[in-house]
Amino acid sequence: MMNPKDPSGIKIVFMGTPEFSAVSLKALADAGYNVVLTVTQPDKPVGRKHIITPSPVKVLSQELGIPVYQPTTFKEEGSEDEIRDCNPDLIVTAAYGKILPQRVLDIPAFGALNVHGSLLPLKRGAAPVQRAVLEGDEVTGVTIMKMDAGMDTGDILSIAEYKIPENMHSSELMSELANVGADLLIRTVPDYLSGAIKSIAQDNDRATYSPPIEATEGLIDWNDAAIAVHNRIRALSEWPGAFTYMNGKKLKIYDSVREDIDVSGKPAGFVIKPDKKTLVVVCGSGAVRILKLQQEGGKVLPASDIAHNISEGTMLGV
Repeated sequence: MMNPKDPSGIKIVFMGTPEFSAVSLKALADAGYNVVLTVTQPDKPVGRKHIITPSPVKVLSQELGIPVYQPTTFKEEGSEDEIRDCNPDLIVTAAYGKILPQRVLDIPAFGALNVHGSLLPLKRGAAPVQRAVLEGDEVTGVTIMKMDAGMDTGDILSIAEYKIPENMHSSELMSELANVGADLLIRTVPDYLSGAIKSIAQDNDRATYSPPIEATEGLIDWNDAAIAVHNRIRALSEWPGAFTYMNGKKLKIYDSVREDIDVSGKPAGFVIKPDKKTLVVVCGSGAVRILKLQQEGGKVLPASDIAHNISEGTMLGV
């Protein structure tokens, strides 16, 4: 009979794709769990040269000597056979990237657990971390839930909160939550397997959703309040990048801070230059100081390197 206190005797199939997932996979391996298979998305083209690149989970799995399975979908009957053949006790998923059908979730004796980057039932869906920053949340966290066939609708097993600093970018928050989630997972699995945790059904009336980020969401509206503009910049700096227009050309902005400066009488989008190396932009209320940007066709540079080429009074957004 399986002993929940003996990780080496517990067979786990791990399913995940990005670096967020790889942190949980490494935690399971380091804790001594018997990860018999990892399931990750197929290798994909990356960058301008479209170089076919394996996921972080695949790379780590190969380093750890764990077999890898990369199905394009689980829609067809039999696509789950490689998982079934492993006879796992448990499936653990973290940002795998696809909703799993019930026939996959039913394979292990103890079902499937998911590491989700929000405080469920808030921000179910594909982009909870980016949307937490975009929406200006002060607190987020990680939930370990028991999976069902819905989208992040399963019963909650454990939760850990995380306070979001005002200037933290979503990529940094993702790294922090990956560590929080991995630690919470390792603390949750033994108690779950032993029956010491009583799961709690989600309150569907409180549920909110975090759909995938669209490229068009990067467009800055300078009529927004400074905090909303700043949140957009730090939320989308990894992808697609917040952007505006200057003299009809696209200008990407990758980093900013809110600026305490008198902007009365100046329209939204107006560039103020307190000195030759500083760019401050007026918003609907308040202002932001640009720290890092990229002009159309150029490189990503500190704003201080470009500021001398931009005159005070330049209007952004046109």
